[in-house]
Amino acid sequence: MEFNEFFVEGMKLLGAGIAMLGAIGAGAGVGIAAAGGVQAMGRNPDAASIIQTNMILGMAFAEAVAIYALAVALIIIFVG
Repeated sequence: MEFNEFFVEGMKLLGAGIAMLGAIGAGAGVGIAAAGGVQAMGRNPDAASIIQTNMILGMAFAEAVAIYALAVALIIIFVG
């Protein structure tokens, strides 16, 4: 069974869209990390610099998931 080029292109774009669902989790993770960090700094202002450093590190790890999802989506679109 042979598919035409429109079907194949549509399936590639659908797969790329599904791959980008990982960005939803990254966005939620960054929001939760920021909220927790701000609450912790409000409760203990003396440790704000340590809390902020750890919060930014956690946000970077959460954003890495979104970057991986973007890379997979781009690979599906342009290479697949």
